[in-house]
Formats: sequence, structure tokens, C-alpha cells
Amino acid sequence: MHASDQIDTPMRNSSKKTDAGNRRSIHMHIPAAAIAAVLGLTACGEGTFPGASAPLVPAAGTPAPAAAQPLPDFTALVDKVGAAVVNISTVRAIPARDAEPQPDDAPAQPFHRFDPAPGDDEEEPSAEGVGSGFIVSADGYVLTNSHVVADAAEVTVRLTDKREFKARVVGTDDRTDIALLKVEGKDLPHVVTGDAAKARVGEWVVAVGSPFGFENTVTAGIISATARALPDEDYVPFIQTSVPINPGNSGGPLFNLKGEVIGINAQILSDTGGFMGLSFAIPIDLALRVMKELQQHGHVARGHLGVVPQELSKELAAAFGLEPAKGVLLTDIQPGSPAAKAGLRPGDIVIGINDQPVQSPSELVRIIGDMRPGDGARIGLWREGKPSSVTATLDEQAADAPAAAGAGESAGVTVQAGITVRELTAQEKREFNLSGGLLVEHAKGIAARAGLQPGDVVLSVNSEQVTDTKQFSKLLENPGRSIALLVQRGERRMFVPLPLS
Repeated sequence: MHASDQIDTPMRNSSKKTDAGNRRSIHMHIPAAAIAAVLGLTACGEGTFPGASAPLVPAAGTPAPAAAQPLPDFTALVDKVGAAVVNISTVRAIPARDAEPQPDDAPAQPFHRFDPAPGDDEEEPSAEGVGSGFIVSADGYVLTNSHVVADAAEVTVRLTDKREFKARVVGTDDRTDIALLKVEGKDLPHVVTGDAAKARVGEWVVAVGSPFGFENTVTAGIISATARALPDEDYVPFIQTSVPINPGNSGGPLFNLKGEVIGINAQILSDTGGFMGLSFAIPIDLALRVMKELQQHGHVARGHLGVVPQELSKELAAAFGLEPAKGVLLTDIQPGSPAAKAGLRPGDIVIGINDQPVQSPSELVRIIGDMRPGDGARIGLWREGKPSSVTATLDEQAADAPAAAGAGESAGVTVQAGITVRELTAQEKREFNLSGGLLVEHAKGIAARAGLQPGDVVLSVNSEQVTDTKQFSKLLENPGRSIALLVQRGERRMFVPLPLS
């Protein structure tokens, strides 16, 4: 074949004037050599482009095209695991004072746990809820979300073969949103659990559940992220997925392609209450630890240290002389807590616990929470510019109650960096339960850009407690570096990095 040889290439007629009866193909005559040139091909031989004269090979340095990967077929997986996924329906009585019409929606936006809507029975007001769960043992233990069975007077578990069981709630753990149920049965179909720690971003996963009451509904997607921390959820390292999850999916299993449960579907991020591409599952290893505690004790006992942690920024780390930034900064210590007894103090940076690195506040909470009351925690620190360590004996988890702060009336003193402060009055010290501190009355320039606000109470500078304005002014006489201010704002404490320039 010569360069003058022609080949016919049919093209779709794009003319809008041509009707269906008159449509026809237009044939464009393009030289074969021209096509070969465009495609980077040359002449012939076996396995070459027709009319070309050289082997059909990619240019030097060009990676070979990847073989097309077929989309996964989930049919065998669903056949294997579907029978172990159950529908959970609940009935709960509503006190008369709460039996007024209520909106049929999920909790506060944008993160949703789907709760049941109240019923219409005027004589005996009740709420009926529908959720999902899965059988984890042949003798009838079932895992689901605690919000699925919250305040339930009656719980019914329904299998795909239409068998129904009245379920007993063995225990719930609101902190992780896990509930363990028990039904009386033998040789029940049950799931196989996998290792959530081996889950990889991008791998296919499958959810089975009862969205809107449609039992054994199968949806699929990929893992979008792992160890995801959500607002107000500092204990669970969620698996984020693109799997469609809707009301009724709560408590259902998340499977990998081996048919192993790696998570429990719990929440979505949505402006509407429906699926918008962001779903969150509780890792199965965490759920199994909770399940064991509920089986043995009926509740979960967690270690408690008694600290308030804060994320450590580069600026704060530099202010404390720690580079590169690593660990978690402590802003407050609960009086009488294991932390206080061990000598921990605000301004300490926790780098590790029992040789396990700590990189975020939620990680610190999880590590301590996974330990039991009475356990010893070896805490590696960065304190006053050098490494240190203490050992604390944990007690059982309890709520912290930081003191509140307020603003005063008297005039303040303006120091450098744009801060106007004044000393706390005796009455304010009693109200706030503070021995000292300076109230920020105005913040501008560097101070405002650093995040200081009127009403903040400055408690310390680089871990040195502040008692009066003269001392505070002197501590700020160090241009060219950052300092860390421990500030109380409302009901919480935090460190604010202040660059002095």
C-alpha cells in the first residue's frame, strides 16, 4: 500500500436539517500515511499498522498502557453474606409531655444519625424506628448502632428468610454508637469479620441494610479516607466511603470484596438528610472491643487521664522550642485527676503514650480510652525545652468541667503586640476559680491576627503563670520569636501562638 492509497472513515452527519429518513454517512478519504503519522506509527511487517513499514511499538520512554480492569461483580459476595444482615425495628414509648407533633427529620445538620419519628397513636404515643444490623455469632449476637435501639421498649430482629426474633439489648455504648443485641436462636447465619486496619483508600466496599425500610438493599462504593475524625466525635476513627447510605442503613455492615465486615455504617454528611456522597462507618475492630466489654460487663470502662488537649501547630511548637512539630499540647489539667497526680501541667506537649506516638487530640483520647482504669500510662513529654516523662495511673473516664471566664469593667493597660489587658478582680477570681490571670479588653494588629479576642483571660506565657500587667509586659519583651499564650475563653482553654516582631 502506498501513501496515495485511501481508506474510508464513516463520520456522523451533524447537520440539524437532515431528517431521520434522509440521514446518511459521510465518507472522508484520509491517506493512511497521515493517520499513521498522527498515531505515531510507521511502516509494516507482522503486527503493524496496514500500509506502514515499521513495527508497531510505543515511543521510547512511553509507559505501556495498563490493561483494562473490569468492574467488580458483587453477586457472589451478596449471596454469601446477605442472610446474616438483619432488619431491626423498634418501638419506644414517648412521655406525654414529649408527644407533641415533631419534625420527621434527622439530628442537627450536617452530620446525621437517623432517629425514628414519633407515631400517631393518641392513646399510647410511640415511635417506630427501622434500622439494620448483622449477626456476628451462630448463637444470636447482633451488632448495630446504639442510636438505632435508643430508649426502645421493644426490639424485633427480622432475617431474610422471614424469621422474626424479639431481641434483648445486652448493652449500648453511646461514645462509639455501638449496641449489642441477643436473640434466642441456633445455627444462625453470621458474618466473618475482617481487619479494618488493612483497609485501603480506593478499594471497593459494599453496604447491605434497610434504607427507608427496604430490606437487604445492596449499595457499593469505594473507601474515600480512613481514620477520619468528625466534629464532636473524638473517639471513633471513622472509615469514610462513597457508598450510598440513607435512613435505615444505620447499624448495617460494610463489607470488603472478601465478604468480611470491616465497619458498621453509622453517619452521613448531608444538607438534606439524604445521601450526598459522604458516608462514615465505625471500624469493626473498635466495635468488637466494645462488644467484648458489653458481653462481660454490660458497659464499657475506659481509662481517664484528665487533660484537655489541643492540636499543636508549627507556630506553637516553635514557641515551645520543639521542631519539627509533633505531639499534642495540654491546655488544662483536671484537679485531682490522674494527670494532676502524675504532675502533668498546662504547656506540656505529649509526644507518646506507652511508646505509641501521639499526633492529634483525638488520637490521645483514643489511646487513653482503649486502656482500662488502673492501667499505667507512660507519657513521653516535651517540657521547658527538653524531653521528659511521667507515669500516670488511669481512673475511669469522667467529664471535665473547665471554669468559665467573663469580662470585667475596669480600664486596662496596653502592652506591645496590640493587646490591652487588666488584672482580674477578686470577685472574678472567685467566680472563675482562678488565682490569677489577665483579662483581654482589646486586641488589634498582631494580637488580633493571632486570634486573641476581648474577653479572653491570659493565664500564662510559655508555661509561666501571669499575675500582673507589669510581668506580662516584661515577658513580651522578646522580639523576633513566637510565644505561646495559654488563654481561657468561655468554657475552654487553648494556646494561642503570638509572633513578636
